[in-house]
Amino acid sequence: MKILLPLTLDPNIHLPLPEFSRVAKQAVVVVHNFYQHARGEDGVFADETRLLEANGHPVTRFTVHNDQVEMLGKLALARKTIWNSDTAGKLREVVRREKPAVVHFHNTFPLVSPAAYYAARKQGAAVVQTLHNYRLLCPAAVFMRDGKVCEDCLGKTFPLPAVKHKCYRGNLPASVITATLLASHRVIGTWKNAVDVYIALTEFAKQKFIEGGLPANKIIVKPNFVDPDPGAGAGTGGYAVFAGRFSPEKGLETLLDAWDKLDGKVPLKIMGDGPQAGMVQERVARLKNVEWLGRKPLADVYQIIGDASFLVLPSIWYEGFPKTIVESFAKGTPVLASNLGSMTELIDPGKTGLLFKPGDPSDLAMQVNAIMSDPTRLHDMRTHARQKYEAHYTATQNYRHLRDIYDVAVETRHAR
Repeated sequence: MKILLPLTLDPNIHLPLPEFSRVAKQAVVVVHNFYQHARGEDGVFADETRLLEANGHPVTRFTVHNDQVEMLGKLALARKTIWNSDTAGKLREVVRREKPAVVHFHNTFPLVSPAAYYAARKQGAAVVQTLHNYRLLCPAAVFMRDGKVCEDCLGKTFPLPAVKHKCYRGNLPASVITATLLASHRVIGTWKNAVDVYIALTEFAKQKFIEGGLPANKIIVKPNFVDPDPGAGAGTGGYAVFAGRFSPEKGLETLLDAWDKLDGKVPLKIMGDGPQAGMVQERVARLKNVEWLGRKPLADVYQIIGDASFLVLPSIWYEGFPKTIVESFAKGTPVLASNLGSMTELIDPGKTGLLFKPGDPSDLAMQVNAIMSDPTRLHDMRTHARQKYEAHYTATQNYRHLRDIYDVAVETRHAR
């Protein structure tokens, strides 16, 4: 017997759930295509597989790595990106052997390919896909071009603007291949029919995917999480902190321009590395009271964030789900972020942080002055930030959400 219950993680969706979990302690195969340079998606893949194992699920990790791309010719890579029958065949054998209730996909681009969905379905498994970025809607995956938000390809069967502007790594052939991948699977119905449940990380992202043509009744919102709990920090350092990848979409120029306007009034520590490292290093050398710490071990990152007065996230793209925000909340550190995309949804202005106009260093500098000028308000923000972590982003709550999603996927698979 089934009952209709609203999933706690998304009160706007009402889907059939069994009275008890079908998937408790059942086997799960988790699929991920690792990037050449580590990204947040790689960390979420690791976090969720550990979470499943900690809750009694036998987990099989099916992974490929983009280092293999260098060994492929251009034609072979194009073919595998659109339909990789070799990887699909290997996954089919794994699913046949392990008999999982669910095959959960994280990144499939470019070496897994959507062919793997069909391989998992053929063996009777439910298919779940986490939408870490906007790849299914935008060949560049970030809805950004020339330093600005761009939605020119949203909803288009063939994303021609991405080809015209060479949006995938500034490379015309690669942009053509990526656009063809998206268009061909839209035409044959992969995105609508081959996945039982999509996981969107925020309500904002969910709405974008609905606009782009994914079935609304197949998308469930589940955030990322932080585990183990790093514990609240003291927040007594008196400085601001940035932690992340040094790349154009992260808004580092906005950050550094704002600190130029602050003229050393508030210390800033910058952690990370990336393509813009040279620019950051050169700018930091000319700014007062700004320190580049480079890459740090996670324990040091948590310590520095926990001692900071606040964390700054000046991104100029929509972001998927910035784990840095949740890590900051776990340490009780409020966040100053761009008023854009998922960041607007994750931060409660005046309670867990403040928002500023994207790409506007003057507005960022003004918000820095505002948050530092009221110690009582800053203290209250620390309390609210920690409370938000405890209420929404712990491993225990995330597992319940994930298990419920798997139940929905299995129910959907049985109803095919």
